[in-house]
Amino acid sequence: MSMSNQVKTSSMSPHITGSQSSTSPTGLQAIATLKWRRRLVIALNVVTYLMLATLAFRLGAWNGWTLVDAVMFVCFLLGTPWAVLGFWNALIGLWLLHGARDAINFVAPYAAASKDAKPLTIKTAVLLTLRNEDTARALKRIAVVKDSIDKTGEGAAFSYFILSDTNNPHLAKVEEAGVARWREETGAGERIVYRRRTDNKGFKAGNVRDFCERWGSDYELMLPLDADSLMSGEIIVNMARMMQAHPKLGILQSLVVGMPSSSAFARIFQFGMRHGMRSYTMGQAWWTADCGPFWGHNAFVRIKPFVENCDLPMLPGKPPLGGHVLSHDQVEATLMRKAGYEVRVLPIEGGSWEENPPTMLDFAQRDVRWCQGNMQYVKLLDFPGLLPMSRFQLLWAILMFAGIPAWTLMIALLPLAALHAQSAPGFPSALAAGLYITFFLMYLMPKIAGHIDAALTKGGMAAYGGPLRFFASAAVEFVFSFLQGAVSTIRTTIFMIGLLFGKSVTWGGQNRDAAGISFTIALENLWPQTLFGIVACGALYIISPTVLLWSLPLTAGYLLAIPFAMLTASPALGRWMKRAGLCGIPEDFATPPEVAAVLVRT
Repeated sequence: MSMSNQVKTSSMSPHITGSQSSTSPTGLQAIATLKWRRRLVIALNVVTYLMLATLAFRLGAWNGWTLVDAVMFVCFLLGTPWAVLGFWNALIGLWLLHGARDAINFVAPYAAASKDAKPLTIKTAVLLTLRNEDTARALKRIAVVKDSIDKTGEGAAFSYFILSDTNNPHLAKVEEAGVARWREETGAGERIVYRRRTDNKGFKAGNVRDFCERWGSDYELMLPLDADSLMSGEIIVNMARMMQAHPKLGILQSLVVGMPSSSAFARIFQFGMRHGMRSYTMGQAWWTADCGPFWGHNAFVRIKPFVENCDLPMLPGKPPLGGHVLSHDQVEATLMRKAGYEVRVLPIEGGSWEENPPTMLDFAQRDVRWCQGNMQYVKLLDFPGLLPMSRFQLLWAILMFAGIPAWTLMIALLPLAALHAQSAPGFPSALAAGLYITFFLMYLMPKIAGHIDAALTKGGMAAYGGPLRFFASAAVEFVFSFLQGAVSTIRTTIFMIGLLFGKSVTWGGQNRDAAGISFTIALENLWPQTLFGIVACGALYIISPTVLLWSLPLTAGYLLAIPFAMLTASPALGRWMKRAGLCGIPEDFATPPEVAAVLVRT
C-alpha cells in the first residue's frame, strides 16, 4: 500500500461506527491499514532478530559448542528482542516526525477534534490518588491544574476528588485540613471532594474503583493523577474534546515527561527519557494504534466501560505473583480494548508532566515495584477474549524485565568465554566486535533518534539551551545510562530471584527530593553490584585486558555503583548542573506557567 493511500485510509471521517468490522471502534482507521502496519513491524523485527541470532550462533559455534557458549546464546536470545523493537519503533517514529506529511493525522486522527471550539458538555472527574505523600506538595499540584483548567473557560465541566489511601493518622489529618482549606479558598463547594479509605484493598486500582462505585455514575470521564502529576488546562481540555467527539475512545493517554529538577540524577535521567520517548512513542503509536498503552495517570478514562469491563481479576496463588494485580494499568488497557473501546496514546509532547526519582536508590525502588507487577502478567497471558495485540503487550511487559537476568548472566559468564577464546586459535574477533557494536547501536537508537529529531527540528536544540549545552548534556547522559543500567540490572536480577522465594515489595509513599546518599547507605544497598564488578572485571583483567576494555560500557557501572549513586544524589552537583543548564529540558529554559507555579515552594 502506498503512503498516500495509507494517509487517505487513516483519515476516514469520524461518523463511521466502530461496529463495522472494517474499521477500528472509532471508525477513524481501517483495520486493513492497521494489519498492514503490524505485519510490516513484525517482519522487520523478526528478520532483524534472526540476523542477530544467526551471528550469535556463528559466534557460539566457532570452535564447537561448550556449555558456556550454549547458555550465553540462550541469554542473548532472551535479552535481544526489547532492543530490536526499540530500534524499529524509534526509526519509524523518526521517519514519521521528519519524513511523513501530517504525521499526527497519520498516527492519531482523533486529535483533530481538539480544534472543536464548542463548549464541553461531557463531565470529567479529576482524581488525585494519595498514599502517605507530602500533602502540601500534592494539593498544590491539583490546585494548579484546577486554576489552569478554569482559565480555559471550561472549568464547570470538571470536578476534583482527592482519594486517600494514607494509613498515617497524622498525614490523614493534614490531608483533610488541606482539602478543607482549598475548598474554602476556591469556593468550589461540592466540586472538591476528599475521601480516605481505612484500608488499602486493591492498592491504587482499588482506590480508583471505589471512586467509580460511589461517584462514577455522575461523570462520563475520569482523569487520574498521581501525587507528582501535573497537567496544563489546555492539554486537558483538548483531550476532553477528543473523548467527547469519539465515544468509542475508552482510554486516552497523554505523553508524560519529566519536570525541571535540582536533582542531578533526575536531570540526567529525564534528559535521556525525553529523547528516548519522543520518536519511540510516535513509532509505537503508528502500529499499536487502537491497542495503545495506559500508564495509570495523566490519562482520560471513560468510566462506564471501565466499571463494566475493567475489574481486575484476582490472580491465582499467593503473592508475590498471585493475589491483587499490582501493575494494574496495562491490564485495564487490554480489558478496555477487549470491551470494544480504543486505547490510544497521544504522541504529542507538552502539557503533561511528572517527577522522576531523585536518586539511584529511589529509582531502583520504583523499578522493582514495576518488575513485580509486570511479572504477574504471566498469569494473564491466557485470559479469555483478549485481542492478539493485547496479549503481545502483556508479553512485552514481561520481556522488559525477563531479559535483564539474561544479560546479567551473560556478563557473569564473559570471563569463561574469554578464557575459552584464548584456548584455541582463530577466534572470530571481527564477528564478535561487529555483533557487539551493532547491538549497542540498536539499543541506543531511541536516544539517538531523539537527538536527531531535536537537531532536525527548528529551534529543537535551542529549547535545550543551545547546541553546546545540548551536545554536552547528550554526552553526559550516554555515560550515565550505561552506569545506571549496570546498577539496575543487578538490583532487578536479585529481586527477580527473590520473587521465586516469595519476596515482595512494599507499596507506600515515594521520596521526591534529593538529600544526598551517605557512603554507609550506598554501601549497604550497592555492595552486590560492587562485588559482582570486582569479580567479573578482575577475572577479565587477568584473562584478557582487551576484553575487559571492550566490556567497560557494560561492566564499569558495577565497579562505580557506590560513587555513582553518591555523586548523582549530591545536592551540590544538582545545583551546579541547574546553574550551568546542563541536562536541562525545555521547561528549564522556557517554563510553562503551570510548572512555574508548582516550583514555588509553599
